[in-house]
Amino acid sequence: MIPVTKAFLPPIEEYTKYLKGIWESGWLTNYGPLVNDLEKKLCDYLDVGSLSFCTNGTIAIQLAMKALDISGEVITTPFSYVATTNSILWEHCKPVFVDINENDFCINTDKIEEKITDDTKAILAVHVYGFPCNVEAIEKIAKKHGLKVIYDGAHAFGVQYQGKSLLAYGDITTCSFHATKLFHTVEGGAIISSSKEIYKKVKLHQTFGHSEDDYFCLGINGKNSEFHAAMGLCNITKVKAIIDRRKIISEIYNQTLNFGRKLSRPSSTLDFDYNYAYYPVAFDTEKRMLEVKELLKKNEINTRRYFYPSLNTLPFIDYQPCPVSESVSLRVLALPLFYELAEQDVKKISNLINSCLEHE
Repeated sequence: MIPVTKAFLPPIEEYTKYLKGIWESGWLTNYGPLVNDLEKKLCDYLDVGSLSFCTNGTIAIQLAMKALDISGEVITTPFSYVATTNSILWEHCKPVFVDINENDFCINTDKIEEKITDDTKAILAVHVYGFPCNVEAIEKIAKKHGLKVIYDGAHAFGVQYQGKSLLAYGDITTCSFHATKLFHTVEGGAIISSSKEIYKKVKLHQTFGHSEDDYFCLGINGKNSEFHAAMGLCNITKVKAIIDRRKIISEIYNQTLNFGRKLSRPSSTLDFDYNYAYYPVAFDTEKRMLEVKELLKKNEINTRRYFYPSLNTLPFIDYQPCPVSESVSLRVLALPLFYELAEQDVKKISNLINSCLEHE
């Protein structure tokens, strides 16, 4: 079976070297030396002001909202993983959905202002598949209406926009370091901000709201362990090689898939350095997408409907129409993409898809 993704694992001797150090020190969690070292190395690699390593990408969004004192309504996208919407709901806020662009599947900034009310407090946008949102337009809207900006950058690790990390934009950008991501710590995430004040609030909220014996605010346990940091320290040195390999695989897909009326892929008009986080394609109909998905499954090739369903249609929230997102979510499919994927397997996948497209 060819999986849709596979976690990159460093040479085991590199990881066990860190494990021996953990055993010797006995320091397992609570901001040990490996966590502190990883935070510093990530700040240096991404060239960001501050970064707090946390439990996962979902907790990162919740901590971001808490640190920015977000309440009321939050403008957001319906085209994302459910964690984006769930984080808003978990913080007792109301998601207000704005439809997406047809080219890059990111939030349509031309439609944001019409959804802003007196109760709107923030914009939570997603850099979908690593394609940048229109950060300039979002910043302009946020300043005009006095709103906070949070970016879900779960897919954006390593993306450069206008000469700096895409993760450096907004009041806060969150990131996921889950095992499926191109940089991972098995489980993990990060909260990134250029503001020292916000950084201090994040750190406080993720450590139960207290520092030693002094208690300041409501908090949770959002810390991460030395074991997860060890994986991150191994993988941070491999990011360039990982992205380079994923680029090669993506370019083979580009060259071998028959794009046209029946098959397309997201694209962006912005000038940025991509990270090749995913390889999504969109079919002209859901029926055709399901036929391709079933054909690949019969050939032991796993794919994923990523993202499905459109989040504005979730059964536990009030429906808000977003026709572009609803259409795309029915037709999009993420193809296998990971470091160890063989080039002949990429060509096999493309040939199977092409054969299905040729069949009416």
